[in-house]
Order: sequence, then C-alpha cells, then structure tokens
Amino acid sequence: MESTAETDVLVLHPAIGVAGRVMFTLIFFLSGITHFTDLAHYVALMPAAIPFRAFWVVIAAVVELIGATLIVTNKYPRLGGWLIAVFLVPVTMTVHGVGMVTAQSAEMQQIQTSFFLKGVTMTGAALLITQLGVKRAPRS
Repeated sequence: MESTAETDVLVLHPAIGVAGRVMFTLIFFLSGITHFTDLAHYVALMPAAIPFRAFWVVIAAVVELIGATLIVTNKYPRLGGWLIAVFLVPVTMTVHGVGMVTAQSAEMQQIQTSFFLKGVTMTGAALLITQLGVKRAPRS
C-alpha cells in the first residue's frame, strides 16, 4: 500500500481549507449542542422501535462534537471524517429514510427526502475527508 503522506490533497490556499472545514463542521457543532439542550425533541425524532433512544441521542451528540472538532482543527481530520460518516449512516437511514417512507403527507415526504439526500451528501463529503485528509502547503 502506498504512503498516504505523498497522496494527500495539497491545499494551496490554507484559508480556503479552513473555510471549508468550518463550513462542513458547523452543522455538526450546532446539532451536537442541541442534542443536549433539546434531548426530548431528538428522542422523539427517532423511531419508537429503537431501544434506549436517549442514550443513542447522547452518543450521537458526542460523536458529532468530537468528529467536527477533529476536522475543524485539522488535528486528525481523517478520524473526524470517519466519526461523522459513522454517525451519518444510521441517522440518515433510521430518521430520514424511515421518515421519507412513512410520511403522512406528500409535503412531509418531500422534506424527509431532502433531509435524506442531505445526509447522503454529507456522508460522501465525510468519506472524502477520510481518504484525502488535508495537508499544509509547503513554505516557499
């Protein structure tokens, strides 16, 4: 297997890399915090068949916050990407996938479909981070 140090993406303009990391992680920071401040709301979003829903909401919040921190600080962005991806896959399927299929109205089905596709898109971005990482441009 090749060394990843030579195949990382090279960021020529570090400010763009910082802006991208901040923009990607903002939703996970805000969501992670609101998982704690509005726990009952997040528990209610989960299908009733899932046991220990409050526990999983708290775990999700911790994973979101740690993953986002690792990406935005560029300390371990690949690990952060994996944490976000591992968070997004079950959430996208169980909350938005189930919501999309069981929606009571066409409008709610469209909203849940949009949320589902947003989750798929963010999972794709997180997976790219797991593979590409971010490498600082060499000083001239």
